[in-house]
Amino acid sequence: MDFEERYEETCGCVIDELQRALRSIDPSSVERLAKAVLDADQVFFVGVGRVMLSLQAVAKRLAHIGVKAHCVGEITEPAITENDLLIVGSGSGSSLFPVGIAKKAKSIHCKIIHIGSNPDGEMKGIADFMVRVPVRTKLYLSDEIDSAQPMTSLFEQTVLLLGDIVAKMIIDEKKIDMKALWRYHANLE
Repeated sequence: MDFEERYEETCGCVIDELQRALRSIDPSSVERLAKAVLDADQVFFVGVGRVMLSLQAVAKRLAHIGVKAHCVGEITEPAITENDLLIVGSGSGSSLFPVGIAKKAKSIHCKIIHIGSNPDGEMKGIADFMVRVPVRTKLYLSDEIDSAQPMTSLFEQTVLLLGDIVAKMIIDEKKIDMKALWRYHANLE
């Protein structure tokens, strides 16, 4: 098999995995997520590694549609209040830093949503609810969707696309003019 054929085969594999992953998410949990984003004064995101990179992209996209979005730890991060939302990305639901931040946020009484794969991780007793992305994690749970990709790539990709899907659904629901969104885009480029 030459490179072009291997490339096409790999593209098909990744796309198939993403379709399976996105379709495995309970739509009612996504609806609750979108409503929580719209109801919050501000939305904060926390995760680690590549999950945090995906969440940063989600935060940026939500900012493009007028949501006050922040990533925990950024230098301009404001205070979180009981009127805000914390979205925790952690496949295992037990990553030390996100769990610690979630516990602190719970003491402030803001709403907390866990996007992850493991419904029985430490986030179970902290989050108000979970958006379960049942894909391969380091835990290798029996009901996780397997992946040919390295490590937790499928989870990170699914989180990114889920964020874009939620943003698009909010745009459609609020009938936001797509051209008008450019006013929120960075212009110091």
